Amino acid sequence: MDFGLSEEQQQLKESARGFLAKECPTTLVRRIMASDDGMPRELWAAMAKLCWHGLVVPEKFGGAGLTMLDVAMLLEELGFANTPGPFLFSSVLAAKILAEGGSDDLSSKWLPKLANGAAIGTVAIVEQGGGLGASDIAATARKDGAGWKLNGAKWFVPYANVADFIVIAAKTGAGSDDVALFAVETRAQGVSVAELKNLDLTRRVSVVELRDVVVPAAAGLAGGAGLLRRLIDLGAVAVAADSLGGAERALEMAVEYSKVREQFGKPIGSFQALKHAAAEIVADLEPARALLWYAAHAQDALPDAAPRAAAMAKARLSDIYSRASDRAVLMHGGIGFTWEHDIHLWFKRARFNESYFGSPVFHRDRVATLSGY
Repeated sequence: MDFGLSEEQQQLKESARGFLAKECPTTLVRRIMASDDGMPRELWAAMAKLCWHGLVVPEKFGGAGLTMLDVAMLLEELGFANTPGPFLFSSVLAAKILAEGGSDDLSSKWLPKLANGAAIGTVAIVEQGGGLGASDIAATARKDGAGWKLNGAKWFVPYANVADFIVIAAKTGAGSDDVALFAVETRAQGVSVAELKNLDLTRRVSVVELRDVVVPAAAGLAGGAGLLRRLIDLGAVAVAADSLGGAERALEMAVEYSKVREQFGKPIGSFQALKHAAAEIVADLEPARALLWYAAHAQDALPDAAPRAAAMAKARLSDIYSRASDRAVLMHGGIGFTWEHDIHLWFKRARFNESYFGSPVFHRDRVATLSGY
């Protein structure tokens, strides 16, 4: 049995690396970081021409209908380039969850626009308490005639400042699993968005407040708490893929620097301490790559194994990315701690990925629960 990538997946990965090396250098990343809204519009349009935005959108809605394993290859390269913008949240998570839980009318409204890059979506689960479970949600959705009325606040919502709609999780009753997801337009009356200051300026986040926001019944997604758990699994795999690419880039930058930086008359890469640091990153990365591929494959092919595999991948890759970026900064010495050097971009992305869609501790607890402990 072949456990490697298909020829098409390998081609997607290689072509993405070449495209991003040319179109998303760190000079662009820094320019987008310094912008008001953090939206790389020219890059977004170029990605649309490559049909990346529609990779997980079903073919009947104008997309390619590919799997999470396929898109994980692209997410890895986006992490390698530290690509700014809402691709992970809009073109992957919002698109995937709409395709799985949205009605034909709702999907027809948004998925073709997501596929061609004309619309931006995002997802909102976390509230001020920080939990991801259905029991942690305080935002409410109450029946209001033929629709729903939403109230509450969502924190750390990625790119809500530029999104056309937000997939929001809200309580529909008193039971612990009485939860539903709704596609709420950001221009709807009662929706307010306030940007938050964030360590990683390549990931813009906001607080979204809902005050008596009326949404039609058609804006609700089917699946309830099960669909929420599915969104958490998909988010965990997507962030893990970004983390794998970021860790690979941090290692590459540290190794390249250690070849040219000299101390005591020879390259610092010849010192055993730095060799060990690089070797430890490699030893972490190689097994984690297989873990990610399996978790991404399971999302479409192995539904029973998918939640546990997603939790394992997120817990492991988040740790690895943080540890790899830490070591990479130290391998750069003093220059690695300065704003002028690019390694800090990956260091900050690692911190965002570590907490977003559940910390390693949260997902290890999930693994234990799903394993019957």
